[in-house]
Amino acid sequence: MLINKQKAVYKMVTVLSVLFSSTFAQQKKSVDYADPMVGTSESRWMLNPGATMPFGMVQLSPDNQGSDWKAGYEYTLSSISGFSHIHAWTMAGLSVMPTTGTLNPQIFPPDAPSTTGETAGHRSRINKSTEKASPGYYTADLINYNIRAEITSTTRGGFFKFTFPESHEGHVMFNLLFPAEYPFEVLDAKITRVSDTEIEGYSKQQSGNWMKPGGFNDYIVHFVARFNKPFKGFGGWKGKNISKDITHIEGSGDIGAYVDFDTKEGEVVLLQTGISYVSIEQARLNLNQEMNPFKWSFDAAKTNARNTWNNLLSKITVDGGTEINKKKFYTNLYRSYCARSILSDVNGKYVDVCENVRQLDNPDSPVFGCDAFWNTFWNLNQLWTLVNPDLANKWVKSLLEMYKYGGWLPRGPAGFEYSGIMEGSHEISLIVSSYQKGIRNFDVNMAYKAMLHQQTNNGIKHECSGFAGNADILTYASLGYIPTPGRVSNTLEYAYDDWCVAQMAKSLGKTADYDQFIKRAGNFKNMFDPETKYMRPKDKNGNWGANFDPIKTGGYTEGNAWQYTFFVPHDVSKLVNMMGTDEFNKRLTFGFEQSSKLNFNAIGDKMEEVYINHGNQPNMEAAYLFNYSGKPWLTQYWAREIMNKYYGSDPYNGWPGDEDEGQMGSWFVMSAMGLFEVDGGAAVKPVYSIGSPLFEKVTIHLNNNYYSGKTFTIEAKNVSNINRYIQSATLDGKPLTKPWFYHSDLVDGGKLILVMGSKPNKNWGNKPGDAPPSMSTTSN
Repeated sequence: MLINKQKAVYKMVTVLSVLFSSTFAQQKKSVDYADPMVGTSESRWMLNPGATMPFGMVQLSPDNQGSDWKAGYEYTLSSISGFSHIHAWTMAGLSVMPTTGTLNPQIFPPDAPSTTGETAGHRSRINKSTEKASPGYYTADLINYNIRAEITSTTRGGFFKFTFPESHEGHVMFNLLFPAEYPFEVLDAKITRVSDTEIEGYSKQQSGNWMKPGGFNDYIVHFVARFNKPFKGFGGWKGKNISKDITHIEGSGDIGAYVDFDTKEGEVVLLQTGISYVSIEQARLNLNQEMNPFKWSFDAAKTNARNTWNNLLSKITVDGGTEINKKKFYTNLYRSYCARSILSDVNGKYVDVCENVRQLDNPDSPVFGCDAFWNTFWNLNQLWTLVNPDLANKWVKSLLEMYKYGGWLPRGPAGFEYSGIMEGSHEISLIVSSYQKGIRNFDVNMAYKAMLHQQTNNGIKHECSGFAGNADILTYASLGYIPTPGRVSNTLEYAYDDWCVAQMAKSLGKTADYDQFIKRAGNFKNMFDPETKYMRPKDKNGNWGANFDPIKTGGYTEGNAWQYTFFVPHDVSKLVNMMGTDEFNKRLTFGFEQSSKLNFNAIGDKMEEVYINHGNQPNMEAAYLFNYSGKPWLTQYWAREIMNKYYGSDPYNGWPGDEDEGQMGSWFVMSAMGLFEVDGGAAVKPVYSIGSPLFEKVTIHLNNNYYSGKTFTIEAKNVSNINRYIQSATLDGKPLTKPWFYHSDLVDGGKLILVMGSKPNKNWGNKPGDAPPSMSTTSN
């Protein structure tokens, strides 16, 4: 009942907002459409309503759950237990909470029953009607304490504005151990009073993998916190033991500190924080360099965050279309930059995989941490390389920085560890795609050497941390596939990475390497059973596994045989040929029709039990495969259906699956523009496959360092939800009869004009030879 009431309130506010914004739409900026509240019910903890900068080290956000999958902030819970600084994959740190009255360091789950002498700890109910969020800003009224909390941030710092009531028992608490999506232990910590306005400290932490404490990611969070007014007391706690009037507190486990204030009614207490993974001195440097320019003006810092986000989001402008779709577009674009994080300090110092302090040559090209690059070639990679090639270049340099000192490329650098998460080494695709698009301000020879090493050596348990590389790459190279009990999907993913390496070798003129890896790129065929026409498990002697079921048979990472049979990004045309065009289209259409009933999402994260599961990575290319099988109008139809049904615009229905740090968001942005790269853009001559744009006009403001600095516009004449089908197309004034075009034609500037209609034009883009290039149909 409560959830229904909250939905009704949010709906009413949304309707009023849409009516108001429709009247004043011309005055709205890109940032005004981005809503950090969207999708914050049952979302990953990296996708929260908090205040962060693009790829912020600090991702300051409210938390209100216990330690669990998708922990952190849950919109349907009307409470907050603290505002923590770090919401990265497998990483957390430094929670802050203002309170009044009797000090209580305890944090209980939101549904914990009260017992004698205990309440919900220092958790506070919040007024949902006054809770607000926008890029770089969040505010909520803490009902239990009559405190209004406002937060904003810089890249490495947090800025808090607490409006207190009259009280002689005002507190600001600093929790080092608190619930997180990946539970962590505090191994060693110390918090020290520096003066009556400043404290400093560190927390050595170990995060668990898959919700199991310990043994996965070790790191130290160093911090400095300063107030705009003197506090009257400093204390701390270890467990339930509270100490007052001390100079420092140290230990392990549940440990924290607090400061006390006397406040007048409506008095504002300001708090600025800086963090670093290197040292307390570096945390203070980050704090001073990023916060001092604002002095103590919270509004100045908030405005800076807003302007930073607006400048980034305005690299793409959209005209026409509905206000809801504009909200979805810019919110998804925002999510594409807010979950992954910077690990290096403002002066370029960082901690490498072996926990040595290193210095970057260029601090403006930082070291990044993130979840895996698993299939980001269908979302993040293509968005970054198109709209922000400078950021794509920085990501490549970050990957190479880890290789330089750790000896391997990271699949996804979990803080400072080799995570071993997911399958394949798809960071290779980002490197190759960047190079092929002229984004080459990195050590190309090192990058090529790193990719060869990744694809020709078995992965290892790294001497410093975690697992690096691919565990069974040599078996794959020897047999041409990975036999049972290994995963069928690994063969398919390794083959794609091999194709990427082959493309790089071709561009660099390394003929022998090209011949080796282009041959290996065809290994996907070894998994294809011509009788069942599925990618199927088989043993080392070449015998197919018994009792095969395309939905239920195991051997596929977070998916099934039905889904992975379509996983041949680099040679879809060959797959169409092997399966047969009619069977290909019949099977794919059936999958879409069945999955449409579920809004293309696997309920309960059971991704292996459905057909088209847009809520996870292995299936995200599915709608665009019809461009290869002579039915591009089905690409136009189903791409639009996914945008309509899977993606929502309120807190309850943002991304019902596993968003994974902006991947679903990036897919929406590319598809809303009508563009997609099935092969990840790693071909020698990258191409864009065309779908069904949402807007009458999309303008991409091209980068002037790597691209022309001009604009490329996509005009969809007569477009609407009904008019989703392409009738005809021109590119730079010339007829375009194929459902694809080259990246080079886009980044030179120009215009793609699509005439849209309510019925498919089955004579456009469906002739022999009209399909986008594939490995088997081109010399690339």
